[in-house]
Amino acid sequence: MQDFRKLDIYRRAIKYCVNIYDLSTRFPKDEKYGLVSQIRRAVSSIPLNVSEGAGCGSNKEFSQFVSYAYRSCNEVLTCLELAMRLDLHKGNGEINELEKEGIELSRMLYAFLKKLDGST
Repeated sequence: MQDFRKLDIYRRAIKYCVNIYDLSTRFPKDEKYGLVSQIRRAVSSIPLNVSEGAGCGSNKEFSQFVSYAYRSCNEVLTCLELAMRLDLHKGNGEINELEKEGIELSRMLYAFLKKLDGST
């Protein structure tokens, strides 16, 4: 078992999760059970899967959970694109920054996944 709190990817995922939650509080109230709920479930899944995977007994098992985290990160990016296209947040600059942060996190997750799989 690894101490997931020491993983840079986990710390980045937690920070990203907090930032997305903060953004989603400013979405229209009628999106509470729509995009707000979806983006929050997806973004919280990222650090949750990294931490759960760190408790696995092998890199193969761990990589499965990192794969889930990677896919959830892509889901968040899609939610951000929808939020921009639907103009759910005044001033899309913040969404653009979170999109950049999400792309970087996605790249980190993918690289970590390949490392666990022994592909690098």
